[in-house]
Amino acid sequence: MDRSVLRGVGLAFLAYFAYAISDASVKLLEGTINPFQSAFFGGVFGIAAIPFLLGPGERWHYAFKTRDRRLWLLRAFAALTGALGSITAFTHLSMAEAFCLLFLMPAFVTVMSVVFLKEDVGWRRWFAVILGFIGVLVVLRPGFRELNIGHAGAVLGGFSGAMTIVLMRAMGGRERKISLYGAGLVGLIVGSGALMLPYFQWPTPLQWLWLAGYGLLAAAGNALVMMASMRAPATLVAPPQYSQMIWAILFGYFVFGDHLDWPMAVGVLLIVVSGLFTFVREKVRVPQAAEAAPLIHPQ
Repeated sequence: MDRSVLRGVGLAFLAYFAYAISDASVKLLEGTINPFQSAFFGGVFGIAAIPFLLGPGERWHYAFKTRDRRLWLLRAFAALTGALGSITAFTHLSMAEAFCLLFLMPAFVTVMSVVFLKEDVGWRRWFAVILGFIGVLVVLRPGFRELNIGHAGAVLGGFSGAMTIVLMRAMGGRERKISLYGAGLVGLIVGSGALMLPYFQWPTPLQWLWLAGYGLLAAAGNALVMMASMRAPATLVAPPQYSQMIWAILFGYFVFGDHLDWPMAVGVLLIVVSGLFTFVREKVRVPQAAEAAPLIHPQ
């Protein structure tokens, strides 16, 4: 493998490590800050990534320019719902369980690609979708355990991430990557900023630390994914996303006191295999950075 490609894969693993710490930071808030407020500050801190995402000759205001305002605003809405869903998931679930459901994103992408983009999907990708949903049933065990709002938030986060990927495919190469990132910031800052007003409370110093960790590390992850995608193909940049499950289990055990039981471990394995199989079968028709980005994060 080319040395530059190896660096790209290494940067991808580093990016997903940054994302995992970002998610742990929002979980450390333990619900003491309203999700709207957490998403708002995640967007504000996410501005820090813009200088690293600008292409040659691009300026800051390009983050808010678009050739298709309707789809751009839909991308902003997906960023808002994705952030709120993932924050809710990490607040109410163990990290491993939250990631498990968020990793349904490839299955959602397959279904939405058929419905909205009229893509042809073979039996292998449908098999991966079915396998992923079986994994979810094994994890959730409906009727045998109590479900809560965190489970709904995780599914919403995965669905919103899939919506973003489908939107990027629909926009094709017509839109600048920095513009798509800017749409995510607008969705968070404007949408969650308006929603948080009735619940706003000034964060304590410790809460500021976790909010900064959440926003800045997510921004760093985005920048690292972009750098990785410049050195390696998307088919190599995207699969390392599943390394987040390793960090989730480790953080869950050593930081939050979570335990992974055998049914959940089996479900996690099924969902990860399903997602990796989907990545292998995907015929990519979008810019590499767009496909590679793990869209369960606010930016």
